[in-house]
Amino acid sequence: MSTDLHIGWLRGRLNAPLPGFAAQERMIGRVIPAPPQVPANARLSAVMCLIYPAGNNWQVLLMRRREDGHAHSGQVSFPGGKHEPEDETLLMTALRETQEEVGIDPVHIDVLGPLSPLYIPVSNFHVFPFVGFARTRPTVSLSVDEVSYIIEAPLAWLTDDNNKITTNVTSPAVPGLIRNVKAYQLADGGIVWGATAMMLSEFEILLKESGLAW
Repeated sequence: MSTDLHIGWLRGRLNAPLPGFAAQERMIGRVIPAPPQVPANARLSAVMCLIYPAGNNWQVLLMRRREDGHAHSGQVSFPGGKHEPEDETLLMTALRETQEEVGIDPVHIDVLGPLSPLYIPVSNFHVFPFVGFARTRPTVSLSVDEVSYIIEAPLAWLTDDNNKITTNVTSPAVPGLIRNVKAYQLADGGIVWGATAMMLSEFEILLKESGLAW
């Protein structure tokens, strides 16, 4: 595994113009349609797409949120959350939330660059994703109030079109409403859909663009 080659390429690509919504919409799945523009009262948030080598594979760290009745209850997501006044930047939000939710110290995360932001109508969050790299598999310590468990998903899984499905989902935000959405299917039968799937879709495009084996 050529770590320096892969990470060097990805760092450079993330700091060039990104595919944006054209890549995100391949896996679009919304409970509420998006408005033409992000509302002025949208709440800022940030998430961390953390990748790392484990054995002979590249992994991306995901987590399943606890069932708490909130808009994204029980869903698979990146670590992350709401921007707080003490956060000087949205990147600091992503790093702080990653430490709070899964216990990974920012000192172990090499931030490679941003993905495209995404507005989530159902929770009124404007989400700013960042890609981080850990040189070794991180040790995690979960916030039991927020996280049920983590999921290590191989990047080879992400780039395999056989793992894309369409399925019916419901959201705690709109009980009783069933939507047919595109999703990534995990090895355990679970799915990644909604905003996280849309952000992963852009990341997937970049991985395929590299021509490297992930």
